[in-house]
Amino acid sequence: MDPIRNPYAPGAGQRPPELAGRDEQLQTFDVVLQRVAKGRPERSLILTGLRGVGKTVLLNALRGQAVRAGWGTGKFEARPDQTLRRPIAAAAHVAVRELGHTQADQVDHVLGVIKSFAQRDTAPNAKLRDRWNPGIDASAVPGRADSGDIEIDLVELFTDIGGLGADLGRGVAIFIDEMQDLGPEDISALCAACHEISQASLPVLVVGAGLPHLPAVLSASKSYSERLFRYARIDRLERDAAAAALSVPAADEDAAFTPDALDHMYAVTGGYPYFIQAYGKEVWDVAPATPITDADVRVAVPRAEAELAVGFFGSRYERATPGERDYLRAMASVALVDLDGAVVGGPVESDSGSAAYGSSLTIELDAMATADVAKWLGKQPQSLSPARDALLKKGLIYSTERGKVAFTVPHFGRYLREHP
Repeated sequence: MDPIRNPYAPGAGQRPPELAGRDEQLQTFDVVLQRVAKGRPERSLILTGLRGVGKTVLLNALRGQAVRAGWGTGKFEARPDQTLRRPIAAAAHVAVRELGHTQADQVDHVLGVIKSFAQRDTAPNAKLRDRWNPGIDASAVPGRADSGDIEIDLVELFTDIGGLGADLGRGVAIFIDEMQDLGPEDISALCAACHEISQASLPVLVVGAGLPHLPAVLSASKSYSERLFRYARIDRLERDAAAAALSVPAADEDAAFTPDALDHMYAVTGGYPYFIQAYGKEVWDVAPATPITDADVRVAVPRAEAELAVGFFGSRYERATPGERDYLRAMASVALVDLDGAVVGGPVESDSGSAAYGSSLTIELDAMATADVAKWLGKQPQSLSPARDALLKKGLIYSTERGKVAFTVPHFGRYLREHP
C-alpha cells in the first residue's frame, strides 16, 4: 500500500479522518449551543475518560461546532504548575475577538477587564518589567475582576464576556483540557463562577476534559458540582464504530479491510481510538495490496506494539522513579486474576481482553485494591503512600474509589507484564 496515502493519524489530540462513535456527544452539544443562545438554562459540560480515548479530539470537535455557530471560543490546557488567571485570560481574549462584536467601546471595556484580571496575577508592588503583559491593547479597567480573589474576579470576568455574547444572540465557550490538573482553589473558583453565570442565564459555557477522577475532584471542591455540570464518559468504541474508524478512511483511498482483519484489529486495539489509529497506520504500511487481510494485521501487530512501547507506554514509565515503578508493576501483577479472583500475574498471552495463563482463564481488572498492591510488594500500605501519591500527581494512575487505584492509560498493565 502507498504509505503517502496512509490515512491514519496516531497523533496526540490529532483528529482522525473518521470521528466515529461520537455522534451522540456532538448532537447533544449542538442542542446546548442553541438553547444557551436563546437564553434557555443549560449546564456546562465535562468529558472524562482514560488517555487515548479521544477526549482532546472531541473537545476540539465541540469547539469547532461552537465556532460554526458564531460563538466566541478559547481553549487552554491546564498544568499543575500554573494558576488559572493567565491561561483563562488568554482564552477569554481569543473568545472576545472571535465574537466580532461591532461596538468598539464595549469590546475595549471587556478587553480592559480581561487585562485587569490577568495582571492581578502579578504582585501589586512588582516592577513594571516584571508585570505580565497579556498582549491586549486596551487599557486595564481598575476595580473590575482585579480584587485578587479568584472566585470574585472570575465571576466578573464571565459576566462581562457573557454580556457581549448576549448582545449578539450568541455565546462564549471556554474549553479546558487536562482539567484535573487545576489547583483546588482554581477548581473551586471555576465551579462558583459557572454557578453564578448559570443563575444569571448568561451565555457562557465551560467545557472541560480530564481523567476519570475529574468528577470527584469537582465534587470535593463544591458539593453542588454534580448538578452544575453535564458529565459525559468517553470510552472505547463499540465494534461497529471501530470498524468505521478503519474502513471509512480506507474506502476514501480505494482500499478495504476483510471482516477477519477488522475482527483482529478490534481484538488488539480494544476499541481505543488512539490504538485504532496506531495499529491502522502500521497495517496500512505493511499490507501489499487491498483488501487488507488478517495475515497483514498479524504482521503489523508487533510493529505497532514496538512503536507504542517506546512512545505511548515507555515515555510514561520513564517518568516514574524506581520506587514508583515497583508500585506500577505490582498493580499490573494484581490486576490479572483467575476466574476465582486469585491473583495470577505474569504475561498476557493472547490478543484479546482475556489471556491464557497456565491452565486458567485470566481476567484483567479495571481497578486494584491498594491493600492488594501492598501485599504483593510485602509492605504496609502506609509505607507506599508517597509512591502512590506521586503517581497520582503525575497522572499515571487515578483513584477510582477509596482504597482502589487504576491506570490512566489503557493496556498499561499488559505492557508492564510483557516488558519485565
